[in-house]
Amino acid sequence: MLTDDAARAVGVSEGTGRGWFRRVGGVVPALTPPSGYRLSLAEREEIACLTAAGHGPREIGRRIGRPASTVSREVARNTTSPQRGYRAWTAQARAEANAARPKQRKLATQLSLRAQVQQRLQENHSPQQIANRLRLDYPNDPEMWVSHESIYQALYVQGRGGLRRELTTHLRTGRTVRKPRRRPGERRGRIPGMVMISERPAEVEDRAVPGHWEGDLILGSTASGSAIGTLVERSTRYVILLHLPGDHTALTVQEAMVTVMADLPETLKRTLTWDQGSEMANHARIAAATGLDIYFCDPHSPWQRGSNENTNGLLRQYFPKGTDLSLHGPGILENVAAELNRRPRKTLGWATPAEALDKLLSNPSNPPGVALTG
Repeated sequence: MLTDDAARAVGVSEGTGRGWFRRVGGVVPALTPPSGYRLSLAEREEIACLTAAGHGPREIGRRIGRPASTVSREVARNTTSPQRGYRAWTAQARAEANAARPKQRKLATQLSLRAQVQQRLQENHSPQQIANRLRLDYPNDPEMWVSHESIYQALYVQGRGGLRRELTTHLRTGRTVRKPRRRPGERRGRIPGMVMISERPAEVEDRAVPGHWEGDLILGSTASGSAIGTLVERSTRYVILLHLPGDHTALTVQEAMVTVMADLPETLKRTLTWDQGSEMANHARIAAATGLDIYFCDPHSPWQRGSNENTNGLLRQYFPKGTDLSLHGPGILENVAAELNRRPRKTLGWATPAEALDKLLSNPSNPPGVALTG
């Protein structure tokens, strides 16, 4: 482990090293040189010499490569009296003291902003979703704006203020330190009678026309043999979960699919793209009963169901791997789907899937794929 190696290298115990790493939230500071934004001591000495020689801000700025306004402010800020004039070392010491003083973080001081962020974290919104949605909800109030990185820092880094560490359990990963995200590989074999994704109409790709779905299963523990079916509408990212009691055989999936699709308007029943799993062995019967044209992805190509893959990742926050998914009844699945459909999405211009679907159903001639970013 890198943390243990680093601890040994500086001569402290592995536990101490892990404690240091944890206090900065698992974020390694970037070791980059100074940007040159602030004046250096050498530049301040040059300003002092040129000022004493009678040169003005424009000439000094030209010589040191800084704007005249920067030089003018620097001299005015650090000239305490005409007799003493501008002193480089005094100006440098004052600048360093100002830079080192503790800064109050916005989430620590703006109580209404902190309350909003905490509430949305508890509703399992991601920091990026929260940051962008706040700008939509409070367009004329910059005090209610905060970057997603500031939220992460407030959660993970001690001393950055404002948010309780336990709120990290509401993030998708639930981790108490930040780590790179890994994705598992895919599985599945071929089934007979498939129509491949290469034959799918071109209109599906650009998401401008609603009614095209992506689907798959998320699996529970091996011992339980449980699963939940997931459906995502490509244009609105609206999510429907299939309750699969007892098993996820082809017949069970068929019955669940036909049941949920029966409640949808015809404009939302065009195509379905699925992975190559045996649970779709009855795809011809599903197509006949629902009116969907069903297409199958190429082997080991989960990106061909990108919206569904992303949604399945979100769902693991609610249904962890290795657990018995049969314990979650239809009511729980409906609640989880409703919560996902209330989450603001970047691909929808930070609208929610529920809002996008409502707009579609209230004005079918203006599909959300046209009005919102795809």
